[in-house]
Amino acid sequence: MSGSSEYTPPKVWTWNKANGGQFASINRPIAGPTHEKELPIGRHPLQLYSLGTPNGQKVTIMLEELLALGHGGAEYDAWLIRIGDGDQFGSGFVAVNPNSKIPALMDRSGETPIRVFESGAILTYLAEKFGAFLPTEPAARAECLSWLFWQMGSAPYLGGGFGHFYAYAPTKIEYAIDRFAMEVKRQLDVLDRRLAESEYLAGSDYTIADIAVWPWYGGLVKGWTYGAAEFLQVEDYKNLQRWADAIFSRPAVQRGRMVNRLSGDPSSQLHERHDASDFDTRTQDKLAAAE
Repeated sequence: MSGSSEYTPPKVWTWNKANGGQFASINRPIAGPTHEKELPIGRHPLQLYSLGTPNGQKVTIMLEELLALGHGGAEYDAWLIRIGDGDQFGSGFVAVNPNSKIPALMDRSGETPIRVFESGAILTYLAEKFGAFLPTEPAARAECLSWLFWQMGSAPYLGGGFGHFYAYAPTKIEYAIDRFAMEVKRQLDVLDRRLAESEYLAGSDYTIADIAVWPWYGGLVKGWTYGAAEFLQVEDYKNLQRWADAIFSRPAVQRGRMVNRLSGDPSSQLHERHDASDFDTRTQDKLAAAE
């Protein structure tokens, strides 16, 4: 196989930073903070510390959708966490998320601040807090949570598996790319078959299941992720394409996708969000000043 060689694992594994590829500077085999750094706190009840990756987009889309429904308590400050610079290893961030991954949320609306980490947990927490995007009828709720947890279990094969070996690994390994491409194609088929029989993943209503899945798999089939649309023949998944387009047409989704984003056209980036008016007042000069 191309890009492969005989490898015998050592008796005891040791950390070799040089083998980490593009993300070697931020991957390490230990947890905990690397430096002291407190997190900023804005004026809104909800304080989000994140980056506009697919996992980060889930929460900003959810918050923008809640605000669009009129839930004023969902106003939030979105602070940028630059994972390439190691912000996620600051003491303040680790106190909110001991796993040092974005997104992380602090709810300061009550007497005692509540921390929530892991994107699926944050979506569920917000849905229950505001009574939106999570059905209450038992069967519908079970369907929604099943698809939400499907995303939690499936996306690592897309991101850390296929995405890493296809786009980021220092060496192209045929076995690894073939193995994870096969799994991603299977996942796309799972979604496409479901969406052939249902408007949204959990049924006729838009829910946190769609909000969780769309940034990963909607982005993939629209050609925004890993430059792999042609390689994976994503145009074949017609039902998934229909669903992805329908969700992207939602104004709250378009706003949420911009927040804490550092890539793409500058006009599609809002590095930090502290007020709804930030979407209207952003300019290239303002974005450049935030760099």
